[in-house]
Amino acid sequence: MDMIQMGRDAKQASFALATASTAQKNQALHIIADELEANLPAILAANAIDINLGREAGLTEALLDRLLLNEQRLKGIADDVRNVITLNDPVGSEMDSKVLENGMSLSRRRVPLGVVGVIYEARPNVTIDIAALCLKTGNASILRGGKETFHSNMELVKVIQSALSKAGLPAASVQYIEKPDRELVSQLLKLDDYVDMIIPRGGAGLHKMCKENSNIPVIIGGFGISHIFVDESADLTRSMDVVENAKVQRPSACNSLDTLLVHEKVATEFLAAFSQRIQGKVALVAEPKALAILDGADDLRAAKEGDFDTEWLSYTLGVKVVANVDEAIDHMRIHNASHSDAIMTNSLVSAEKFINSVGSAAVYVNASTRFTDGAQFGLGAEVAVSTQKLHARGPMGLEELTSYKWVGKADYLARP
Repeated sequence: MDMIQMGRDAKQASFALATASTAQKNQALHIIADELEANLPAILAANAIDINLGREAGLTEALLDRLLLNEQRLKGIADDVRNVITLNDPVGSEMDSKVLENGMSLSRRRVPLGVVGVIYEARPNVTIDIAALCLKTGNASILRGGKETFHSNMELVKVIQSALSKAGLPAASVQYIEKPDRELVSQLLKLDDYVDMIIPRGGAGLHKMCKENSNIPVIIGGFGISHIFVDESADLTRSMDVVENAKVQRPSACNSLDTLLVHEKVATEFLAAFSQRIQGKVALVAEPKALAILDGADDLRAAKEGDFDTEWLSYTLGVKVVANVDEAIDHMRIHNASHSDAIMTNSLVSAEKFINSVGSAAVYVNASTRFTDGAQFGLGAEVAVSTQKLHARGPMGLEELTSYKWVGKADYLARP
C-alpha cells in the first residue's frame, strides 16, 4: 500500500468534510446505519470467518467475545450511528465571545482536527464508532484494525465508503489499512504532513510503540487498572451488586473491574459473602490478608508479582485488604489507576478524598466502573477513552475531536 498517497487522499477529503453542512454529514450517517442493517448477512458472514480463524489461533473466549458480531450487536451499532445524528454538531460553534476595548469582537470557533489515524485491536464496532464520530466532526480518518477482525472490518469499511459516495462525500473520508504489516503502522506514524492526530486503542504495548515512534501527537487511553474500594461505611449488600456488575457484566471491556480493595474493618464480612456470590464465575487472585479470609473459596490463588498491574479482561479479579482510604489510594497510585475507578462509601469525607486524590480519567462514588462509555455519558459513541491529561480525558466524543481557531471581527481595524 502507498501510505503517502493514502495520507494525501485523506487530507484532501478533510478539506471537503470541513465545509460540509451538518445536514450532509447527517445524511451520510443515516445511510451508513441503514446500509449496516441491509448488509447484515454479508457482515456476519465475514465476522464468522474471523471468529473461526480466532478459535484456530487459540484466542481466549474473552477475546472472541470482543470481536464477535451478531444480529443484536450489529443493530445496536446501527442505532449508535443514528444516535450520533441526533447530537449537536460542534463544528462552527463559538466559545468565549467578547468585545475588546478596541471594538474587535473576538471568539474561539470549533473546527475539525483534520485527519485522525486510529490503530485498534479486536473490536469491529470501533470501526463504525470512529467513522461516525469523525464524519460528524468533519474529520477524515485512516483506520488500522487488528488482524483478528480483518474480514469484518473490510466489509464494514465497504459499507461506509459506499454510503459516503451516496451522500456526495469523498470515499477517502474513511480509509482502511488493508494489510496487517507492522511496517505500514510505522509509516502511518510518520505521516505528519497529512495526519493530525494518532489514537491507539489497545494494550500498553501498542500505546508505548506509538508514543516512541510517532511524529504526530498521540492520544493515550484505553489502558489502565480499574479498581473499586469498599469503604468501612459502605452499604455492603448494595456494594456487592455494583462490584459484581463491574466484574462480570462484560469482563473483556477496558472499564471492567481488575482489582477489588476492601477496608479491613469490613473485609471478613464482605469477602466471605462476595466469594459465595461469585463462586463458579470469577477466579480470585489475593494478597495474604485477603487470601486468609478467602481460604477455601473455589478458584483462588495467591497473588504474585505483577498481578496487581494486570488488566485481566477476563473472569479474574485481584483482591486486597487495606487499612483505610489512604492505603487504597496509595495502592492505586502505584498500580496505574488511570482509567475508571470507584469508591463504595456512605462517608462524604471519604468520597471527597477519593475523588480529589485519585488520578483516573473517570471516578465514581457508589457506581460501577462500567459506566465509562461514550453512549452512557450521552456523547453518542466514543473514539477512545483518553487517560492522559492534555486535550481530552475519558470517553472522547464529538467535542474532543475538534480544535478551535480564534476569530476576530472589526470595522477595518488596524493595530496602532
